[in-house]
Amino acid sequence: MGARLEGCSDVPHSVFSWTSTSRVWLLLVSSEGDEHPWQLQPQSLLLSGQWGRVLPTPAASAPQQRSQDLQREEPAAWVLGTEGDTHRGDEDKGEKGLGAVPGRQAAFREGLALAVKYAKALGCPRIHLMAGRVPAGTERAAMALEMEATFIENLRYAADILAQEDMMGLLEPMNSRITDPRYFLTTPHQAAAILEKVGRPNLRLQVDIFHCQIMDGNLTQNLETYFPLIGHIQVGQVPGRHEPDSPGEVNFPYLFQLLESLGYEGYVGCEYTPQGDTLEGLGWLHAYWESRGRQQQRRC
Repeated sequence: MGARLEGCSDVPHSVFSWTSTSRVWLLLVSSEGDEHPWQLQPQSLLLSGQWGRVLPTPAASAPQQRSQDLQREEPAAWVLGTEGDTHRGDEDKGEKGLGAVPGRQAAFREGLALAVKYAKALGCPRIHLMAGRVPAGTERAAMALEMEATFIENLRYAADILAQEDMMGLLEPMNSRITDPRYFLTTPHQAAAILEKVGRPNLRLQVDIFHCQIMDGNLTQNLETYFPLIGHIQVGQVPGRHEPDSPGEVNFPYLFQLLESLGYEGYVGCEYTPQGDTLEGLGWLHAYWESRGRQQQRRC
């Protein structure tokens, strides 16, 4: 199916690293190339009041045992984001999620059931429902209506399942200009239109600033327009997809201030590839909080 677990239960206040909290809470998302991202010390990931780590999704076998292993870690592994190879479909055939892929509804539902099982065990209330790619050998325009209808069908099914567990489903548009030319869901506008047609309150928009800037720009108006639909936000500089303070097109201090002014109270996932050491690359975060008059209690 292509499912990502996005945003877990609150971390106890005893592990907070900041003396004051904010409406913009951040988590660190390791790059896919990290061999053992879960071995980063939790103290190093204490950001603005909550922290999290990203684990590669375990194999489909024995999910309960793997979940118990995660829960035994000290402190508890509050997993805020994970994407599973076993839920992406048949990678040998070029699949990357199954939500909008015609004829793969049964596999989508199987993947959803597994994702929900993990999410329940880890206390994670958000799951990214990946749309998937336009099938190889077909044209986007020719497949658009059928894929949208499939996506709507699957999203309604997923929303009903997630509602039973008090969970939220997330739709993330990915850019088709650089990252994935065949990905079906490519803009916030497309995602918002599909969400309206699906008509389920527990499905929301996941905005990755990297993808949004590449496809459309106009970030201020897009964030303001789609703010009522947003359930999760991710950041990475454009075009390199490195730290927010690396050379690039996006003024992240301005965007963070905009999110605060809009009243955003969710997570901001740092989905980028660090240019060097991951923890040393968090200088942009320290600088931002200092600029906002907040002091950090250094514990790492």
